[in-house]
Amino acid sequence: MFQEDLSRNFGFLLHDVARLMRLVYDRRVKDLGLTRAQWWVLTHLFRSNGVSQTELAEMLEVEKPTLGRLIDRLEAKGWVRRESDERDRRVWRVFLTADAEPAMRSMREVAAGLRRDALAGLSASEREQFVDTLTAVKANLARLGASRQKLRKPERSDD
Repeated sequence: MFQEDLSRNFGFLLHDVARLMRLVYDRRVKDLGLTRAQWWVLTHLFRSNGVSQTELAEMLEVEKPTLGRLIDRLEAKGWVRRESDERDRRVWRVFLTADAEPAMRSMREVAAGLRRDALAGLSASEREQFVDTLTAVKANLARLGASRQKLRKPERSDD
């Protein structure tokens, strides 16, 4: 059977790092009383406040009804609000509220600590190079997605 050392496979490493970051972050923000899905919504709103529900669902890769229920729960906590779009009343935009600020501040502090811990042992220049490399990879993949270019499957080798 064909064997490949996946311990140095870029895709597996990236997935494992992202999974471990989410896991550790979950543990560190547990006292805020947020589910992973809820903190993920809040984090995306922090990044893109006022985005439409449809755009937010696409960013989060969740179905619109699922996102609607998440927003309902966050709205009940007073952390987000919906406003109809000025140009299209069918579109709802989602905003963080001032009541979310303490939780967001805590979440950002935890995230900063996690990044610091995750990059421990790397010099400042290594950290910068790492982020530059990830940024370049992200740009490459975004370009592929934007052009809708299909990725070719690797050709099979019989040897």
